[in-house]
Amino acid sequence: VKNITVALDEKTYRHARIVAAERGTSVSALVRQYLTGLSRGDNERARLKAAERALREQIDDFRAGDRVPRDELHQRER
Repeated sequence: VKNITVALDEKTYRHARIVAAERGTSVSALVRQYLTGLSRGDNERARLKAAERALREQIDDFRAGDRVPRDELHQRER
């Protein structure tokens, strides 16, 4: 576990304390959650990019002319 020191202006610190109190936590816990989320976000972003690449590789041939005509797309069963 590492301790860090963060300098904030009075207005930002006051707002952080209010938010922390509303969430039933501390300013330190808010900062910890944020920083932990940053590292998770990088992993999630990499996972989503890999999923996108895999999906794009499955698309063999795409042409705009192959799309469904508007009238057929909005056809409703009666």
